[in-house]
Amino acid sequence: MHGNTELLQFQEHHESSARTYPRNLPLAIQRAFGSHVLDMEGTSYIDFLSGAGVLALGHGHPRVLDAIREQLDLLTHGLDIPTPVKAEFTRRHLQMLPPGMRDRMRVHFCGPTGADAVEAAVKLCKTATGRSDVVAYQGGYHGCTAGAMALTSLVAPKRQVANLMPGVHFMPYSYCAQCPLRLSPDSCDVNCVALLESALSDSHAGFTTPAAVILELVQGEGGSIPAHPEFVRRVREATRAAGVPLVVDEIQTGAGRTGTWFAFEQYGIEPDVILLSKAIGGGLPVSLMLYDQALDVWEPGSHIGTFRGNQLAFAAGLAVLDVFEKEDVLANVRARSAQAFAALTPLETELPTVLQVRGKGLMIGVELAGTPAVDAGELAREVQRVCFEGGLLIERGGRDDRVLRLLPPLNISEETFARGLDILATAVRETTRRHLPAASLI
Repeated sequence: MHGNTELLQFQEHHESSARTYPRNLPLAIQRAFGSHVLDMEGTSYIDFLSGAGVLALGHGHPRVLDAIREQLDLLTHGLDIPTPVKAEFTRRHLQMLPPGMRDRMRVHFCGPTGADAVEAAVKLCKTATGRSDVVAYQGGYHGCTAGAMALTSLVAPKRQVANLMPGVHFMPYSYCAQCPLRLSPDSCDVNCVALLESALSDSHAGFTTPAAVILELVQGEGGSIPAHPEFVRRVREATRAAGVPLVVDEIQTGAGRTGTWFAFEQYGIEPDVILLSKAIGGGLPVSLMLYDQALDVWEPGSHIGTFRGNQLAFAAGLAVLDVFEKEDVLANVRARSAQAFAALTPLETELPTVLQVRGKGLMIGVELAGTPAVDAGELAREVQRVCFEGGLLIERGGRDDRVLRLLPPLNISEETFARGLDILATAVRETTRRHLPAASLI
């Protein structure tokens, strides 16, 4: 059982049918290094998936590995008992906040996943406000646990699961490329945010003042959609005026993914609650909730988790922070982001199948449009397959999975990134030409 086929067949026979990634990326991994993955047959792939954004520094960064090895000899599991590495991890993450927020924010260590941080935030806000309803956004994704799934807009996984958390109300997100509220093709007054403003102030809104509003500033699984700056500003103003805590889900956008440590820094707002996971543990599981101390009303044991004291993740996460500082990783994110948009944005005018290239930092999406021969989701699936055959791993997301999603390591080199972008652009062009007559192409 040493090849791709054997391991994939073993997985199919023994693992849950809920598995996802190997269905569209049919490989088994032998090892990985930096921005590359090597399968069992010795084929190398450029990795634009990065463990769904977990591997901010790619695979096997030496400083991260050294930190884990050193911590192994000290302690691996500590519940919520203080340790030097945990205290330093806490201090450093508070220091990553804007100066005006550092002294008034508390840290809660959640279970090992981002979904647990979402659950914690809902419980905290309900406890602190004494209210029950929560507002989430269409296109949003917050996890697969019961409460997090209730806050996630995708309908399909909910159909078979009854009795999810009640009292969740969905508002339209600023998905400007597909806005149903746009008054004309050339105008956008961020009409979507007016619905939240009305709901928080209208005595006939249909639901009581919520315990929280939860928001992604760049929707990840929703299709790499950055929120409109005016939309975010007005959401923050409306929630503050109504006394509603604003929860910003930075589980995928945090840890430098968008070009600043937190995405909210680019929007000029201060959330009441910030959720972090994925990349902050250097590839190991840990999740955090940072929240305004005014909300700190929990009794001991109100939200716990066996693996909230993952000492190896704390050590790895500190190494990640050191590398960010010493190697100016954020500058690389911004440079590689500009490189990506320069390479991919021309496809919008070159190919009728490319609706929009968008994103922030290295959280980038290419939304496809369908053709008479194939719908956009199938077109995106074919592009993903062609990329895979060409040595590039990418994921899809958004409505009908029609968005090609790029989540490369944040320290990826200019040369490796250029090769990956070329594979992607070539795949989009080739796939388009297979489905459209030459006369329709520019």
